[in-house]
Amino acid sequence: NPANDLVEIINQNRTAQKLPQLNDSPGLGCMALQYVELCKGNCSGNDAVNCKPPEDDFTEVFAPNCGVELPTIGTITGLIVGCRPKYTEPSLAFADVLVKDKKSLSVVRNKSHSEVGVGLIGFHKGPFFWCVLFSNGGTNSSFVLEDHGEGIKQKKGCYSGSAIPCNAGQGSAVLLNCVITLSCLFISMLNHI
Repeated sequence: NPANDLVEIINQNRTAQKLPQLNDSPGLGCMALQYVELCKGNCSGNDAVNCKPPEDDFTEVFAPNCGVELPTIGTITGLIVGCRPKYTEPSLAFADVLVKDKKSLSVVRNKSHSEVGVGLIGFHKGPFFWCVLFSNGGTNSSFVLEDHGEGIKQKKGCYSGSAIPCNAGQGSAVLLNCVITLSCLFISMLNHI
């Protein structure tokens, strides 16, 4: 899961600066995915996302869509968003898409963060979006998913802290394999008739 890989890269960067590692929160990760899903079609030429959903969307839209228990919603202490025309490996997404300047690097290294969540999604014939949300909530007490579940079952994209396999960019490959296999079977059947 590339979202989990990006959390690991963020934690390696923080450890190198002698900062504590962040807890990977599935609730925050799912909300990060909701954020970028809302921003599709807003990727500029310099890999910036021209989209700023209202603050209320975190509690009124993203959290309920993810199944985050409302009393557990904590404070979001940081947000980094970026996009690319095509999928980018997590290490390159970190260095080239999300942390391109000192301002975004200072968000990653902020001492008030205690947890992190990452979401990513790619759109058909469109760009890939990455979102990182940070919080100062306590481990296992903030952004808790209902019944300690996996949140919503995403049809597209993936988010960190989730056991649900990431399907960003894989759906079309699976469909293509099915079409090719069925075509070969059909041709084989025609040859036997």
